[in-house]
Formats: sequence, structure tokens, C-alpha cells
Amino acid sequence: MTAKTTAKSESKKGAVKTAPKKPTSKKGKVIDRYFKAMNAALGGLETYLKEEQSPLYQHGLVGAVVSEYIKRLYGSLESWEHRMSFASKFRVSQSESGFPLFQNVLALENDLETAQERLSSIDDEETLRAGMVDFILSQKKFPLELQNQIAERRYLETLVDGKHFSPLVLPRTIKVSVNKKTGRPYYVVHWGYFDGAANLPMVYMAVIEDSSEDLMKMMVGKNGRLDKDLDIPLPIDGLLNPKLANAFDTFCEKNSSYSLTLSTIATAMDHDFDHLHPKQLRRFVLGPFYHSDITVNGKTVDKILKKIKKPENQWLLTWTLQELISVNEKPAKWGLWGGDPAREEFYINTDNLDCARQGVSSFERHAIVPHEAYQAIFASGKADEIFDGYKRHVISGKQILRDM
Repeated sequence: MTAKTTAKSESKKGAVKTAPKKPTSKKGKVIDRYFKAMNAALGGLETYLKEEQSPLYQHGLVGAVVSEYIKRLYGSLESWEHRMSFASKFRVSQSESGFPLFQNVLALENDLETAQERLSSIDDEETLRAGMVDFILSQKKFPLELQNQIAERRYLETLVDGKHFSPLVLPRTIKVSVNKKTGRPYYVVHWGYFDGAANLPMVYMAVIEDSSEDLMKMMVGKNGRLDKDLDIPLPIDGLLNPKLANAFDTFCEKNSSYSLTLSTIATAMDHDFDHLHPKQLRRFVLGPFYHSDITVNGKTVDKILKKIKKPENQWLLTWTLQELISVNEKPAKWGLWGGDPAREEFYINTDNLDCARQGVSSFERHAIVPHEAYQAIFASGKADEIFDGYKRHVISGKQILRDM
């Protein structure tokens, strides 16, 4: 089920200038509150990621990588807000993720292709604003068309200048080192994927060893460490191995959907690339998101959130961090008539039914909520039911209260 709303949305506070506003419909006000709540939720998550006591912070690179994709979501939200100022529809996944529908993600991607050309055909903002003043003084009416042109211009500028959470954010290599035991170089690679079926933004991180003979000779010194003379300007777009980079991009595009378990993805990677050995794979799944005015994906949660006085606090955001590790590598076997390359053996915690179902070694579920909303949930007597299996994080001012 989807919600169709029409609105002139507000820009993020402090992020962009605001244009004169035309009258906003009731549905428009609802979607305005949705944007503000989503920005507040992402801000809370970003604060959580930066704290030294955060589990993601302690994971090292994970928190920093996820923060990069949160900034992309900010960029998408800003563009969607501007787009709604002159476009008529914005759809949200009401009954499932609580995130904007995939069509909205595709709209940004499609508009980006012609953004520069469209910008050149629209007057600069100063000229448009002067035209609005002249129109109001001479016609005694609101210059809707000129205001829409300002909104469209700002929308196109955010597309050209900003970063967004596209359907596939191509892989980047952010760390390179050498495994002393195997003598192979290994990479830490991440990529983003907005799942079109589940309407969920996701971040993947992988630690991958590379047994390509030519690359090992080039990168590994005689001391078994990364050659000190190598100058690798990290981060690098794509997989570090140039011979496999394009194929790896294609693999990520075809094998990152939410319906696939981590064990399925890692096994496919292991079999598709004879010289790539995935040692660890993580997936950060953002959502579902709950909002009193929009979502119906959690009837108990939505009902409680509606009772909260301040609209900016009527939300709850959840996320899941999944991890799969390799515990053994089967050695390659080669004979006169061929053989088998080295293959990984992944650990799935079958003692935990949820781990077995998700095809992972371990996972964590988290929820973050404003203090007022948490108080309302606690007062309802439903806190244990709503947060069952989740680690709770409560936003109080600029602080995150943990383990509530």
C-alpha cells in the first residue's frame, strides 16, 4: 500500500534557503512533518554512530561508512523536498518500510541525467525573485509559475551538486593490507543498495582477499607486508583489482537485494570470482521507520505515536546489522584434467533460529526513538512487546541514552 500526498515541502533547517510558499494542503502538511521526522531520525542515528560507546564505532570502519550513506539519504530527502514544490506526488511505503518508495529513488536518478541541461534553460534565482515581486505588485496574485521555477532550479542544483542514495552506490575500496598467514592482499570494500521490493536502504561492507598472482607480486613485499613503495590514494572507486572491478560492480548490482541472505551473497561471490575470497560480509539494513501520520506498518507503535503532543517526536527508527564470517578455506585442488579453486566455509549460527533464518553468523537489532515517544511507549505498558529483541536508544536533547 502506498500513500500519495501533494505538498510544498520545507527545506531542512539551515541547509538551504527557503522560497516564498504557496498555500499547503492538509496532506502537504503531513508530508512536511514526515520529512522533518525522517531528518530528525537520521540525525539521531548519526549522533549514535559518532559516539565512542557506540557498538558501530567500536567496529572501527563500520560507523564511518554508514555515516557516509546517511549523508546520501540527507541529500535525497533535500532533493525530494524541493521536487515536491513543483511536482504533484510523493509516495511512501506505508505498510512496510516507512521509507519513500523506490519510484522516488528512480526519479532522482532519471532527473540527474538531464539536470544540467534543464538548469541552463531556467533563469537564475535572483532574476526569478525579481520577477515574482513585479508579478505580485502588478497582478495582485501569487506568482505560482515563477515560484515553481525557483523550486525546480533548487531541485536541479541539489541533484548536480549533491550526493544521493541511488539504486546502487558503486563499490569503493577504503582499506588495503596483507594477510600475514596467506600472504595475500585484502581489501575492505563497501557499497550501497536501495532495495526496490522492500523499499529499504542498505549498506554492505566486505573484507576480501585477492589471490590474483600478478596483483600479489605487485603489492606484497619480500617481508610479507604491503609494499612500502606503493602509493594507493584511498579511497578508490571500485574494487582495487582493475581486472575484476567492472565484474565486481555488476555482481553487486545483481546480488544485493534484501531477499538474499548474506550466506547466499558471499557464496555466490566466492564461486563467481576464483581469485576473490570473501572473509567477512556485513549488511546494515536501515528501517523500518514508523511515523504516526504516515505509516501503518506497526499498528501498536503507530497508535501510541499518535498520542504524542509534539509532531516532531512522533516517530521511531529501527535498523539491523548482520554479519557473516568465513571460518575456513578449502585449499585449491588442481590435477592434470583441471580442479577446483580455493573455497570458503562460512559460519552460520544454527543454534540461533534467527541467525539460521537470516543465513548469518550474528546480527543485532536496534531502535532509536525520541524521549517523549519512549515515555509514551513505556507508559502504555507495551515497551517490552515493541522493543522485543531490539537494543533501545533514546534521544534526549543532543544525547543518546542507551539500554533503556
